[in-house]
Order: sequence, then C-alpha cells, then structure tokens
Amino acid sequence: MRRIYKWLLIVPLGIFSACDSWLDIDPEFTQDAENFFNTQEDFNRAIIGVYDMMQPAYLNMWIGEIASDNSIAGGESVNDTRGLHEIQDMNHGGVNEELRAVMRVNYTGIARANYIFENQDKIDFPGKDLILAEAKMMRAYFYFNLVKYFGDMPLIVDRRLSINEISSTPRSPKAEVYAQIESDLRASIEVLPATVNETGRLTSGAASALLGQVLLYQDKFSEAATVLGNLIDTNAGGYGLFPDYTTMFLVANQNVSEDVFTIQFSGLQGGDYGCLICLNGNAAVGFHGIRQYEGPFYADGNSYNLPTQDLYDAFDANDIRRDATILDIEAFISAQPNSADITYAIGGGGHTGYYQNKYIKRADERGLPDDDLTSPLNYRVIRWADVLLMAAEAFQRSGNDGRARTELNKVRERVNMPAINASGDALYQAILRERRLELSGEGYRFWDLVRTGQAADRISGFVVGKHELFPIPQVEIDLAGGIWNQNPGY
Repeated sequence: MRRIYKWLLIVPLGIFSACDSWLDIDPEFTQDAENFFNTQEDFNRAIIGVYDMMQPAYLNMWIGEIASDNSIAGGESVNDTRGLHEIQDMNHGGVNEELRAVMRVNYTGIARANYIFENQDKIDFPGKDLILAEAKMMRAYFYFNLVKYFGDMPLIVDRRLSINEISSTPRSPKAEVYAQIESDLRASIEVLPATVNETGRLTSGAASALLGQVLLYQDKFSEAATVLGNLIDTNAGGYGLFPDYTTMFLVANQNVSEDVFTIQFSGLQGGDYGCLICLNGNAAVGFHGIRQYEGPFYADGNSYNLPTQDLYDAFDANDIRRDATILDIEAFISAQPNSADITYAIGGGGHTGYYQNKYIKRADERGLPDDDLTSPLNYRVIRWADVLLMAAEAFQRSGNDGRARTELNKVRERVNMPAINASGDALYQAILRERRLELSGEGYRFWDLVRTGQAADRISGFVVGKHELFPIPQVEIDLAGGIWNQNPGY
C-alpha cells in the first residue's frame, strides 16, 4: 500500500515523548471531527492512518524472538535499547521503553480505528463498508497484540476516550477483549475481498488466518480447525507455498502467493532514530544488519536480534531453512573468494556468530538518506506456511491426526524434509518443532512457548505465573490514577 498520508492528525505526533498518555488523542492542532469525515477522501485518509500504525511490527519481531530461546538482543552495548536486554534476561519490569511503546502504538491504532467508527454515519458512499471492515480487522490485530502482551486491557470500542476518563476506565477481562477481537474479525471476513490489487491491503483470507490464530491462542482448537481448514479448502485467495525457501525473503520475491497478511514498507525514510514509529521503511531489517560490515551481498547495520547457538543446532544439517534463516558470518566470509578483505565489528551487546538472515539488509536494498532505516522489505505477519502449521496444530489438538499430518507434511515437503508419520503427542511435538524451524526470526517463538506451556523449560529465567505476561508500564498505571493492578510478579 502506498504510504500517502504518513501522519494523519488524529493522534499526537510525538507519541513516544511529547504526549502525556496513549489515550490523549485530542491534542492541539488535531483535525476537528466536525470538519473531517465529510467526504469519501476523508475516510480514505483516515483508513491509511490506521494502516500506518501496523508499521511498528519490528517490536513484535524483536520481542517475540529475544524473549525466547531463539535470539539475544545484541546491539552496540547492553544500554543500546536496554529494554530488549532486560527482556532477554527476563528481568524486565514496569519501566521499559520497548514495552511502553507496544502499549502506546497499539492503542494509537485502536484510537484511529475508533475515530472512524465514531463518525461512520456522517456520510454514505460506495465502498464505505470495505473501509469499516478494514478498520475492524486492524482493531482486532491491535487488541490481539495487547492481550498477548498484557492480558486484561481497557476495552474501548467505536469511540475515542478523553483524557478525563482515564482514571475511571478499568482493565477489561481478557475474555471480553478476545470476544471483541473475534467479533471484529468475523464481521470483516464477511466484507473484505478475497484478493486485492494493492499490496498490503487486507483480505478476507488475512482476516480468517488471524481469526484462526486468535482461536488457537485461546485453546479453541475445534473452532480454529474449522476456520483454518475452511481457509485451506476453499483458498479463494489463491495462496500457496513459495517454491524456493532460500530466496523467499529477498525484496525481489515479495508479494507472492505465500503472503497472507503482510505489512508493506518502502525505501523512503520518513522518520529517524528519534521516531522509529514515523518510518516508511522496515526498521528491523537495517538494525539486524552486521555491525560495520564491509563486504559483498550484505549491508552494515546494528547487530540486533542475534540468533542463538541453540536455534542453529535445532536444524538438521541438510535442512535448507537453517542457512536461509541464520547467517553464520564466519562461514559466509570463509566461503568468499575475497575473504581477507571482508571485515565487521562485534557489538558490545553480545555476539553469537549468527545474524538474522530473513529480515536483514542486503547490499542491493540500500536506501537514502539513512541506510539503517529505509528497507522496503515487507513484514509477513502471517504467511501460508504458518496457516498450514496452525491448522496442523488445531486438527491434532481436536483429534484429527490424519489431517494434521497432511498439513504438516506440506510444509516439510517444500524444503525436501521427510514426511512425519507420528500420532498423538509425538505428532503434536513434531508440529511445534516444525513451527520453530519454519518460522524462526519472524516473531512467533515466545508466544508459541508460552501458550503451549513450554516456556519455563526453554527460556532461562522464566518464572511460571509471572512471565507469561509482560508488566503494564508503570507510567500508564500512574496516568490511570492507580486503578490498574500490575500483572502478577512485577
């Protein structure tokens, strides 16, 4: 989707520094609703503003990997994005800028969507139902992020919330939040088209895939199997597995049939290090780059989100996904004809010898003016392989091992790995293992470990009864007048 209106004046532009609360969406110079939503173009501008709030996907990618056994924070030093290092070490608390950003970004997205619904009856025009369906799906996505991270959260639907109401707005039980998420997604599925001509625009397939994921995270396995099975069987979006896993994450191979739910980026900068939320490019890609790298194929970067030895060793040696997922920097250098001329630096935030090889800046993807902030590599929130593996899990957990094996082995066949013939718990464990191999580096691992009860066995320092959720940012508790209890253990 073209980034036409980067910052629609519905929420404060200084979201990470200037505003007093993520719920303060009526700052000075805001576009007055009475003078807005009077034309179809106003609604089009508003929905672009909601789409923009999905761009901070780097937060989910980083935290979903760094909080797990898949990677470490990396960076220049332990004080370089300190909140990620705290999450890596499982000693994060209520003062954590990255977690505060997660809450603010997602509530800003919700506020922008609600602003549309608050004014939905001002005018009618052809296509308004599609805009409302897009807004509902994105609101569901934002609330899903919040409930995964923080559990119970204030549920605000179809209206903005003034700053004066904050102190009397309690956290809603997560069951109510999930119910709203499901309602929004089911409604959007009925309206969204199966296919679109504009990259990044939402589809009914994307909404169905997200609904399947939402159901899976609630252990609603039979319902998830129905939704995901129907998506696979009908496949109105024409989805399929990209044949070459090793090149799937190159910019040249974006917008392929594997892409179900995708966030689009461009090579334009838009923001800077003081406002990563303002970027047009995918911030994760440049930050994953090799520090002070001089050599072929790759571009330099900041050495964030470094894969662990444990992840590297989890792959079979003949699994092509290992090297497509993880860059072994020394092995790569030694294989080059000019190896003596290739140099790089090790950051003080940790070094494993490995780098993210899916979302990493390549030399032919350089942008201007700042190379670290201008990647046009889209983020695949959900791709077809994930749909198949979610379906495999849902079918297995609801008693259909045969269908589970079918979907699992589609994923393995694509990378020339032998079929799995197991049943019962052995099959279930094989599916979970396949999720790690197939989806590593994409931000799923921590949530998979938590929701399947395996986090304590896999994550050093993980405390059962505490670390399943992240802490509510203390400043937001204070802004709410102290009526929100902190999550257990923090």
